[in-house]
Amino acid sequence: MLKTLALVWLVRLGLWLLPFQLTRRLTRRLARPATQFTGWPAAEQIGWAVEVAGPLVPRATCLTQALAAQILLRRYGHPASLCIGVARGRDKTFEAHAWVECGGAVVIGGENIDLTQYTVLPSLEAAQS
Repeated sequence: MLKTLALVWLVRLGLWLLPFQLTRRLTRRLARPATQFTGWPAAEQIGWAVEVAGPLVPRATCLTQALAAQILLRRYGHPASLCIGVARGRDKTFEAHAWVECGGAVVIGGENIDLTQYTVLPSLEAAQS
């Protein structure tokens, strides 16, 4: 849990202080699979840990939490996709939301939110290739 909290802090600081492209490059490096870990946590456990740690970090937005979850999921061998969607709010304002899917299921960012209202942007990984 402490590692998760530290990672959410690290991602939050990266989003505050660094250009987004540099933050994404660093998160991809952090997401490299661990080679010496024996107790692989389930995707749901990782999602839970990030959800618990998120409120302890000031302004840990859905993007902060989604990036942290994606790092942990990939680090522990789970296929994880960062999804960013945009929508027009009821008052015609622009809204954006980030969540992570693993094996077709939403691991973080889907609770109490109708994700079908969002138009999902192309994957950042696809845009890089």
